[in-house]
Amino acid sequence: MGGGEPKKSGGEPKKSGGGGKKKEVKKETGLGLTNKKDENFGEWYSEVVVNGEMIEYYDISGCYILRPWAMAVWEIMQNFFDAEIKKMKIKNCYFPLFVSPAVLQKEKDHIEGFAPEVAWVTKSGQSDLEVPIAIRPTSETVMYPYYSKWIRGHRDLPLKLNQWCNVVRWEFSHPTPFIRSREFLWQEGHTAFATKEEADTEVLEILELYRRIYEEFLAIPVIKGKKSELEKFAGGFYTTSVEAFIPNTGRGIQGATSHCLGQNFAKMFEINFENEKGEKSMVWQNSWAYSSRTIGVMIMVHGDDKGLVLPPRVASLQVVVVPVPYKDADTQGIFDACSATVDTLCEAGIRAEADLRDNYSPGWKYSHWEMKGVPLRIEIGPKDFDNNQVRAVRRDNSAKKDIPRAELVEKVNQLLEDIQKSLFVAAKEKRDACVQVARTWEEFVEALGQKKMILAPWCDEEEVEKDVKARTKGEMGAAKSLCSPFDQPELPEGTKCFASGKPAKKWSYWGRSY
Repeated sequence: MGGGEPKKSGGEPKKSGGGGKKKEVKKETGLGLTNKKDENFGEWYSEVVVNGEMIEYYDISGCYILRPWAMAVWEIMQNFFDAEIKKMKIKNCYFPLFVSPAVLQKEKDHIEGFAPEVAWVTKSGQSDLEVPIAIRPTSETVMYPYYSKWIRGHRDLPLKLNQWCNVVRWEFSHPTPFIRSREFLWQEGHTAFATKEEADTEVLEILELYRRIYEEFLAIPVIKGKKSELEKFAGGFYTTSVEAFIPNTGRGIQGATSHCLGQNFAKMFEINFENEKGEKSMVWQNSWAYSSRTIGVMIMVHGDDKGLVLPPRVASLQVVVVPVPYKDADTQGIFDACSATVDTLCEAGIRAEADLRDNYSPGWKYSHWEMKGVPLRIEIGPKDFDNNQVRAVRRDNSAKKDIPRAELVEKVNQLLEDIQKSLFVAAKEKRDACVQVARTWEEFVEALGQKKMILAPWCDEEEVEKDVKARTKGEMGAAKSLCSPFDQPELPEGTKCFASGKPAKKWSYWGRSY
């Protein structure tokens, strides 16, 4: 999917006026998208993220400016997640951006997994650095030398740290805003425990928080599961993830990951402690992260041909109030009613603003705020003003409802809650319609051609997985295992693997992915 420079469609009309002339009201919208989601998904996505004012393209390929409209979504998720991990006694910290090569290359499997993506600083001014310095692609090797220094005895455990930061991963084709960028925002948690049981428990607790971010905030259904040995985190013990799916492209997308690192890094970085019996032990470690990719998944799943569709829980603006004055109407009265409506909503904790600009027509404003995905629009015209009511229009399905001013807060809260639920239900129905069970190779290939996410019985062998990748390689990209769901359907005895014909050990989801 391309994420190149999009065609700019429209943009803000120039403000006219001055010189005593009548103020010209802009009616033509110039705001519509030139691409349709179902016809040219890549171009549609590029257009939506720019026209919806989520990002601005930057002069370095694969780097994007995150505008306030996008950052607000990130901050809402951050506030939720940060509060939840603090309840788990996880503390925030910050480690440097730069990594020395000696430390980076210490964990062999780990660095091999990231080697092509590591960016290096080689110069300072005009002079070459004696030793190049890497920019963190992730922070295991940055942090763990200090874990070995801080952890001495069992009383120093557990050590549970998280940092909110940026990372850089350079090597890839087709950069795509939010989904695949060279620098992105994330949180990364790094924890160390005395026992495997404690580590296992935390992996799943964090994974549940990631499910909640997707399902309760972004209104996106996800599948919780375990990654295959081939797809797990480089150098880790096992990887769990929440997997989303984009019906329009028929691609799975890894939503967030929670890894148990086992004792692999403890061995490399000598993170040892004296246990209660006075014996020397190695710690068990986890690392877990979700990134600004979450925002891209939200845009892809919910957006439509009018632009963004933001779930109310993450929308920086939940309600926009637009005055609709006609000739000879009490314009000032209508404007005052709009301002009063905003005040009432804001006092009740609803994020609301009025668009009182007088050089744009109401129609232009409707298109503008629809493009930006505001969940609910409230219109106040002369009739509404006279009847002491407002008209509410939903962004998700365009349904209109007249609300008496006296019931404003209660009814708006109900509508926002309903929009949040409806978006999730619609996304789940679309996702579920794309899931296909395949028991044979022929069924698998057919379903893959139909852009499905495929649930298939598998022998759980790495060579077979590599073979599936090789056999499905094509213009669209190879299929791979997405995850083995924790929620396993029954596997009748004698069930064979779809790809090898050997006895199947579990059900796994397969498909193309981002």
